Amino acid sequence: MFDTEPDGATPVDPDEAEALLPTHIHTRAELNFWEQANILEATRWAVRARTRALSEATIRETHRRMFDETWAWAGRYRTSDKNIGVPWPTISMEVKNLLNDGEYWLDHGTFTVDEAAARLHHRLVKVHPFPNGNGRHARLWCDMVLLQNGRRPFEWKNRELDSEGEARRDYIAALRAADGHDYEALLGLLLRDRP
Repeated sequence: MFDTEPDGATPVDPDEAEALLPTHIHTRAELNFWEQANILEATRWAVRARTRALSEATIRETHRRMFDETWAWAGRYRTSDKNIGVPWPTISMEVKNLLNDGEYWLDHGTFTVDEAAARLHHRLVKVHPFPNGNGRHARLWCDMVLLQNGRRPFEWKNRELDSEGEARRDYIAALRAADGHDYEALLGLLLRDRP
């Protein structure tokens, strides 16, 4: 249905593509433009949200708000395996595990708030709970974790992470290294120039 995906992006499954709500969209550029408007509204909500970031309900609600004008499956976990992510039947347990770890890290000072948020971001991307939009979702959710713990969001907006280029290549390479438990590159990208 759509032209090529950026490196590291999850291709839209033909069955999931049938759940596209706006019928006028036929290209990846049109889809990106439409989704971005939806995401801007969700970002406004996320900054004001009173719901606790470290909850499964908030993870789902954040995704729903980001994509509810675009996809019928917004906010629902995927029901098939992808080129990335845990096997789909284990998604709920993996999300609960990462939330429990995040609460422990923050409550016990295992990592700074910034490092805990970076690690949670990586874990959520690695679980890949939704059919699509996981990277963008994990970034916004990570911002909520940071804000609710008295920190400012990471500088995602200053990097072109959703389109091909050096910033995206570095980000994808850092996530892949973190898959192998090497967080140096990811922490370098996200914690650079943070007070």
